[in-house]
Amino acid sequence: MVSTPQEYDEPAETPEEPLLFNLVYASTVTNGVSSADVDDIINASHRHNTLVGITGILVLGSGVFFQWIEGPKKEVMSLVKLIETDRRHELMTVLSTDEEIRERIFPSWDMELVDADHIQEVLQDALETARDDRSAAALQLLLQKVSQNTNPTP
Repeated sequence: MVSTPQEYDEPAETPEEPLLFNLVYASTVTNGVSSADVDDIINASHRHNTLVGITGILVLGSGVFFQWIEGPKKEVMSLVKLIETDRRHELMTVLSTDEEIRERIFPSWDMELVDADHIQEVLQDALETARDDRSAAALQLLLQKVSQNTNPTP
């Protein structure tokens, strides 16, 4: 019997620990988007994401959306296709993706709106509870980037 070498650098999905996919993007809010429009986004997210196993956060500040979406890859990618066509934003740029995570960063948030003034606190809380090294490293990097943007050097 001939055995084939296995890839050990990629974790295998198991029923106990399914692999999750996350995608982080930023986009520019289009002119005329109101707080009611943002409420509509959050309400639709609550209805949809709970049904398909998606969690994450949406940050809005200075005319920019920043969103972290996590869940089964098929469901996340389907959602991203819808988001790409949404008239309430433009210039969507994917900042990162990760297919090997086993841990949700925002497990109890089907989609929460986080004020830009509070994003550091939310990311710090997530970092303190992260069990997965890859998730912790991603959160640490995001915290550094957010800190640089909110505390510019003189």
